[in-house]
Amino acid sequence: MVSLFDDLHSEEDLLREKLRTLKASEHELKQQNAYLTALHETSLGLIDRLDKKELLESILHRACLMTGTEHGYIYLPGPGKNEMQMRVGMGFFNGQLGRRVKRGEGMGGKVWDAEGPVLVDDYHTWPGRLTDSSLDTLHSIVGIPLMSGKNVEGVIGLARVNDKKRFGKADINILSRFAQLALIALEKARLYADVKQQLAERKKTEATLRESEERYRSLLESSPDPIVVYDMQGNATYVNPVFALTFGFSFDELVGKQVDFVPEENWPETRHAIDQMKKGKKINLFETRRFTQKGKILDVQISSTLYLDRKGRHAGNIVTLRDISALKQNEKELKKYRELLEERVEDRTVELARANVQLEAEIEERKRVEAALRRGEKDLKAQSHHLEEVNTALKVLLKQRENDKTELQENVLSNVKELVIPYIQRLQKSRMNTNQATLVNILDSNLNNIISPFISRLSSRFLNFTPMEIRVANLVKEGKTNKEIAEMLFLSKNTILFHRHNIRTKLGLKGTKINLRTHLLSYETDQAGMKIEN
Repeated sequence: MVSLFDDLHSEEDLLREKLRTLKASEHELKQQNAYLTALHETSLGLIDRLDKKELLESILHRACLMTGTEHGYIYLPGPGKNEMQMRVGMGFFNGQLGRRVKRGEGMGGKVWDAEGPVLVDDYHTWPGRLTDSSLDTLHSIVGIPLMSGKNVEGVIGLARVNDKKRFGKADINILSRFAQLALIALEKARLYADVKQQLAERKKTEATLRESEERYRSLLESSPDPIVVYDMQGNATYVNPVFALTFGFSFDELVGKQVDFVPEENWPETRHAIDQMKKGKKINLFETRRFTQKGKILDVQISSTLYLDRKGRHAGNIVTLRDISALKQNEKELKKYRELLEERVEDRTVELARANVQLEAEIEERKRVEAALRRGEKDLKAQSHHLEEVNTALKVLLKQRENDKTELQENVLSNVKELVIPYIQRLQKSRMNTNQATLVNILDSNLNNIISPFISRLSSRFLNFTPMEIRVANLVKEGKTNKEIAEMLFLSKNTILFHRHNIRTKLGLKGTKINLRTHLLSYETDQAGMKIEN
């Protein structure tokens, strides 16, 4: 059974690798199809649109889609000949409309001055950038001049905002194609404006239209898709070079004739498409089949639109065909591999069902083992609970013992301070000889060292305190004034102030407004809190 599973996994991996290869090919074809579709639809838009801004926006939108960005711009000459103005903007540049640049200024001015493509990897650090801080978010940016002969008619460009991805040569090639379309759109808009303003100049208008037709012919001939132009009777009046290369029919063989390359079984759908087109509807990416001159059948996508003559009447239609035979073949192969994979999955399902029976038996055995483990775990939990209760009782006893110890210390401390120290202080103030005074002072010092947790803590934490500084700190903590401390220790008031200064310095209180007595009392509070926590 293991060997069978290994074979199935190996075959499944092989099928998946083939599927990935097919999907990659399909993705590449779809990407190329999207690029050609964009050029095709933009080209059709040049035929039936007149508004210059709408044409430029459509071209810029298509260029952005094909290069994977949302930000594009078009500069056109401003009112003065020495500057250009941003007339069309998308994404980031929608808020930059109206910006003016002179020759050599910023990206638009640099492209204008260079009369060729300019590519900047990071506009933020580019020396030629404009100083406007609103442009700081721009990164990779590219611009191409709209060249008409030797004249720069504008600048078209793309940018990336907050995106580390950079433009490359492929993006420049794509943008160059759309720059040509933009130039044609500007030319068409200019021609249309001239026609409206100069209707009386018929000869000049006809010459201009002929020039425009030549431009359109150049556009059709540069198209990567086969194109054929029909009159309203269905006779071919023009085929581009790609049409002759794809289907084998030349212009001389077809001019004035109908192109007989529709398979019999595809005529019904073709007639329906023709009827729809004659009603004024556009045919967009209509899938059908066509013959080549040698009899080979190709799967094609057809797009068609009517065009008008000079009097505004329907003069014929322009048909663009795209060979999608490779894409269709890939789809068939993909379908075949899917069916094969489904068969393999069915076979594997049968084997898995058999394995499931064995697994169910193993699961039942594991359940019995787990039940035994749970019973043992329950006994362990009971023992653990008992130990926790014993531990809790011990903690309570230890805490009570600590509390009793603290209470005893506090009682001893309170009694000594109330019943012994006041009398020692009175002795210190009475008339005694030198030996008696010395003995009383020693007695007072030893009592303080015995009863004061503060003294022991202070001396242990701050080993750099002198014995006299410890005594002064203890009396300050007790609330004694400098004068009272001086009298009790038989020192001058200035000496006490000197010791207080040293104490504050060693405690890190020098230069602060913290009260020394409050700070010293906090050590007793901290010690009491530590005892309670312990």
